[in-house]
Amino acid sequence: MPVTRARRSRNLTALLLALPTLVIFAVFSWWPIVLGATMSVQKTNFVGPAEWVGLSNFEYVLSDPQLGQAVLNTLWFVTLAILFGFPLPLALAVIISTVRTRWRGVYAALAYFPVIVPPVVAILLWKYAYDPSAHGLFNSLLAPLGIGPLPWLNSPGLAMPSIVLQATWAAAGTSVLVYLAALTAVRPELYEAAILDGAGIWARVWHVTLPQIRTMLLILLLLQLVGASQVFTEPFLMTSGGPQNATLTVLLLMYRYAFGGSADYGAATALGLLLAIVLAILSAIYLRVTRRWQS
Repeated sequence: MPVTRARRSRNLTALLLALPTLVIFAVFSWWPIVLGATMSVQKTNFVGPAEWVGLSNFEYVLSDPQLGQAVLNTLWFVTLAILFGFPLPLALAVIISTVRTRWRGVYAALAYFPVIVPPVVAILLWKYAYDPSAHGLFNSLLAPLGIGPLPWLNSPGLAMPSIVLQATWAAAGTSVLVYLAALTAVRPELYEAAILDGAGIWARVWHVTLPQIRTMLLILLLLQLVGASQVFTEPFLMTSGGPQNATLTVLLLMYRYAFGGSADYGAATALGLLLAIVLAILSAIYLRVTRRWQS
């Protein structure tokens, strides 16, 4: 009995200590979600009283001809971000892990440096580098190869890959550090056994490294899928959705609803709720499908 009473006392103390954190989390995380779900069935300008409109906001969003373009552009961004932004940090982490220990921290810091650059500053610097004239930074670098000048952000075909290139550069550092931490947990004797069997570096990566960190790979892939689906800052600052809506994403369309002149906050929150539901469903399916691979 005293043991049970002491255990209850410890549990109550732990709960009281965690209560402020839970309250703050609920107020700043869950309460905005509740307000957003409520606003999605309202018409409001935050000045006058809100008007309940039911599912009208969802009907308006789903009938908007720009929604299809925004969804396709977002899917195109996600595809490019996964093709280029997912293997690159892993390759960098593997390369850094093979260098001498005293230099490993330097290379890891250099890989992480783009992350600490303020996003707006980084995006504006890249926008300057994407100058479509012959004197632009990237066009000047490509000129000796006989390439260009390229219109970069002014071309419907090049604008999205250009944005993906900047986004990959800016975000890869975090994944590199995570992969480096995961690689330290791989037992050295596994590599030694692979070397004795005559395995080269790529065979060791494929048969030893990747299987040992597959759980981390699957988690980071899911996080990148969710994060890339919510891209906003890069197309907003670089192209404002242009040219010809070639970089209009779902979140940028949401921004236009709310702050593009019509101040349709109900439609914006309805679109945000739809995106959240889609991402939640896809995440659940992804976790279900990859559950047996994470063990």
